[in-house]
Amino acid sequence: MEGLQPVSLDPLRIAVLAGGDSAEREISLQSGAAIAAALSDRGHPVVTVDPAVIDIESHDWTQVDMAFLALHGTFGEDGGVQSLLARLGVPFTGSGADVSRLAFSKSAAKERFNQAGVSTPEYALIHSTDTPERIAEHADSIGYPLVVKPDAQGSSLGVSIVESADDLKAAVSSCFDLGDFGLLERMVIGSEWTLAVINDHSLPLIRIGTGREFFDYAAKYQDDATDYGFDTETDAATLEHLTETGLTACRRLGATEFARVDILLDDNGQAWVLEVNTIPGMTDHSLVPKAAARVGLSMGELCELIVDHALKAASPGGLRRAS
Repeated sequence: MEGLQPVSLDPLRIAVLAGGDSAEREISLQSGAAIAAALSDRGHPVVTVDPAVIDIESHDWTQVDMAFLALHGTFGEDGGVQSLLARLGVPFTGSGADVSRLAFSKSAAKERFNQAGVSTPEYALIHSTDTPERIAEHADSIGYPLVVKPDAQGSSLGVSIVESADDLKAAVSSCFDLGDFGLLERMVIGSEWTLAVINDHSLPLIRIGTGREFFDYAAKYQDDATDYGFDTETDAATLEHLTETGLTACRRLGATEFARVDILLDDNGQAWVLEVNTIPGMTDHSLVPKAAARVGLSMGELCELIVDHALKAASPGGLRRAS
């Protein structure tokens, strides 16, 4: 596919940042291990840096050429590590701090989508200090069934489908366990899709099938029965609609370097963007490597494409090698 051809890179010293102390630590470590192995196989000296163990602010960055970010969740996807690395002058993969911060807040991203005409389900922002009565009023306004989710988390952590008012309190409590802000979101009935975007180019769409209530944490990372389909009976026009919707969502947030968009397709053929993930999972269950493999890109080639773009963006005049 145009713009997604393998690149030939000289060996680079790469620090893979993975782990951290977010709720997604274990998945981050798995992503980091997969990335490190893939880059090592391509001939790059790799060191894994875990911010929960190593103070990255005082770390000796003169020994590496760049950082590959595999930090899911807080500090990784919310702009924290990007701000720090930018201040230290260390090139890194993916979106910058401002874009990461915008995309990580589901409510902020939704406002940008609404301004840009990108369809996203209706929602209400709630806070842990809101009274149960106020939250119930928001829920009644949106209507049941609805989805309760943290405003700033990934991997479907803290997400619940609420069928009636009787189940709202427990779902909201689970949501607030992971942060003070949450969303009540209109539930869209339809099929689940995901689109990987690399350097403003789309990889093949993946349709997700799960026997669970929705594509939750277990379905994402633990359930071998989760189905990922490429060859579907969906017509070309609908596939193009889904692809353009996902690309537009990334472009409106500025997250075109490396991202994955979660989309729902309702029974009327309308695509609805749920969120844009700026540091997608890269485990053996993850969707971006599966989509890359579909067009003939190995995990190592995929990682090198991401590295190549990051270095060009950070240093248009050429890379200064580590000492």
